[in-house]
Amino acid sequence: MKLTNTEKQFSILFFVIVLFEILTGSTDSLKLAHYIAKPAIVTSLIFLFVKTSGSLTNSIRRITLLALGSSVLGDILLMFVDTSTHFFTVGLVAFLLAHIMYILVFLRHRNKQKSAIGFVMLLLLYAVGLFYLLQDGLGNMLIPVVIYMIVILSMTTTAFLRKGMVNTLSYNLVFLGAILFMVSDSILALNKFYQPIPLSEISIMLTYAAAQFLIILGILKITVTNPKI
Repeated sequence: MKLTNTEKQFSILFFVIVLFEILTGSTDSLKLAHYIAKPAIVTSLIFLFVKTSGSLTNSIRRITLLALGSSVLGDILLMFVDTSTHFFTVGLVAFLLAHIMYILVFLRHRNKQKSAIGFVMLLLLYAVGLFYLLQDGLGNMLIPVVIYMIVILSMTTTAFLRKGMVNTLSYNLVFLGAILFMVSDSILALNKFYQPIPLSEISIMLTYAAAQFLIILGILKITVTNPKI
């Protein structure tokens, strides 16, 4: 994968920020620094995107920035779930909006000739299995979680449907990022509503950070290959 000098430098910085977040998030004495480190992950992606997205259309730039902004808000809200359960609900809404924004971006390059039936069936099998494990622990979060699952499955599907419309690099980065986002949210849900997962905070953050990084890098690498489809 060919990266620009800016992207190479940013990748190193991003890796350091993620490591710092993991360190501060798992060390009680560094709790205050954690409140800075966690939102810094996606905030740094906002700076990268603003600086390097000049070749993209204004609409894609605006919608992507809304996705990133919603993600930062979600990151901040989820840091305070121990204070009130309402923070989790509102944080869920923030990430729901982020996924919807990504869906809108991915649909800009949807390959209308590509069928997603097989892929959607695989996603539904995954979702049914996950829901089976979660259902007893959801309580009054049943409807919000089901809605969230539908939206993130839709986000992953729209990432899949870009194949053949954009260059391979952009497609692979975005699609892998979407899969990792789904994995990250699944670990979070299992840890919260099913049973505690060892090292869950680290696995959630690593998959989440990688997902956001790959999606943004994939959007920045967009080259439309079949504009007439």
